[in-house]
Amino acid sequence: MTDRPKLLRTRKTKIVATLGPSSSTKETIYDLFTLGVDVFRFNYSHGTQEDHAARMKLVRELEKDLNRPIAVMADMQGPKLRVGKFADGKVALKAGQKFRLDMDETPGDSKRVYLGHPEIFEAIGPDSTLLVDDGKVSLKVKKVGKDFADTEVISGTKISDRKGVNVPGVVLPISPLTEKDRRDLNHALDIGADWIALSFVQRVEDVAEARRLINGRATLVVKMEKPSAVEHIEEMVDVTDAMMVARGDLGVEMPPEQVPIIQKRIVKACRRAGKPVIVATQMLESMITSPTATRAEASDVATAVFDGADAVMLSAETASGDYPREAVSMMNRIAETVEHDTDYTAVLDAEHYDPENTAADAITAAARQVARTIGAAAIVTYTTSGSTTQRAARERPDVPILCLTSRIQTARRLALCWGVHSVTTADVKDFAEMVAKACRIAHEDGLASEGQRLVVTAGVPFGTPGNTNVLRIAWVDR
Repeated sequence: MTDRPKLLRTRKTKIVATLGPSSSTKETIYDLFTLGVDVFRFNYSHGTQEDHAARMKLVRELEKDLNRPIAVMADMQGPKLRVGKFADGKVALKAGQKFRLDMDETPGDSKRVYLGHPEIFEAIGPDSTLLVDDGKVSLKVKKVGKDFADTEVISGTKISDRKGVNVPGVVLPISPLTEKDRRDLNHALDIGADWIALSFVQRVEDVAEARRLINGRATLVVKMEKPSAVEHIEEMVDVTDAMMVARGDLGVEMPPEQVPIIQKRIVKACRRAGKPVIVATQMLESMITSPTATRAEASDVATAVFDGADAVMLSAETASGDYPREAVSMMNRIAETVEHDTDYTAVLDAEHYDPENTAADAITAAARQVARTIGAAAIVTYTTSGSTTQRAARERPDVPILCLTSRIQTARRLALCWGVHSVTTADVKDFAEMVAKACRIAHEDGLASEGQRLVVTAGVPFGTPGNTNVLRIAWVDR
């Protein structure tokens, strides 16, 4: 029998944590995982490829030591639209003054600055708005040519070197994958990333290029951070494997009061489709420099959990913050507390979606109901591709989902899915052997005690993705 530490989560919502300078030692990564991290995020906007390769080596060593599947998400930077440099490093602005953006690389002054993105000049027109430095400066376009835009300062007091530019309400003719992203994507795939997060997605067509380059070697997360993508949520859900509500950029290009509404729309669309959804950005922002969270932050995390999001994410809190362990522990405690609240199940049930008209969905919907009726300890899915388990997670059952799979890639990928406890195990010959193995592993991993029951689903014959057609109730014995 393989010695496999239980490390059983007492919550169903997963935690994604970003690795960086504050969390790049084996000891820290071990602590973060045991404190509750399910998926480690590598942010390719920061650090070198060598840094990420070294972190991957540590994660895979930890996975081997603990004999537990651990997922890694590689987050691509995407195009970064920035102004150039100023002669004095920054300039002062006042409302109503004229300011030009152009293709002249000469250091800027109070009247103009370099913007080396002709695609912007091609896409904008008079009355377009340009936001600089995460919206701290707002510029209204008055006149535009092929290599310049004359603007009026609407708000903001200064611009400094290399600040970012956002163009709300405009679809830019720019691929979400720069040359840097292509190199980073190949690197992430080569080191074995399980999920690829795609930034700067504006249209459904943007996803096709990433799909072609990934070529089945990983699964895809579309980051919802552009208003044009939000306008087509349903189509975006169709072409991706998962979504991230990237509230940082989304909150720059859209009014802040709309972001919570959009967050709920995205979570609902993903839950309806049975695809994982992550809520991200500034969840415990104060914990970058403080060992405790604010009450507002705790409420923010709790809202995402109550909405039934598959995962909540930490960014700078664990990557560069002073208290990475405390941030993970806090997020874990918030999720556990919400899920143990008597209203949690009622809230999820109120947003329960009808199964699709397939045998597989009929079985997974029945498994949820049977588990509730008989007081089962867990639902067990036996899967190769992961589709059976994802459909079970879509049902948001009251009990954990034990996923048995022979593919480590599937086990890792499902670490992102709500309520799933994945275990890699050798293929079985028949359904009876599978049931016996499910009972043994459920007992070993602490999901069920002797004398409790499991609801077991699988597809017979084995190995056919999405062919769930059998449901069995099994008793757990030693």
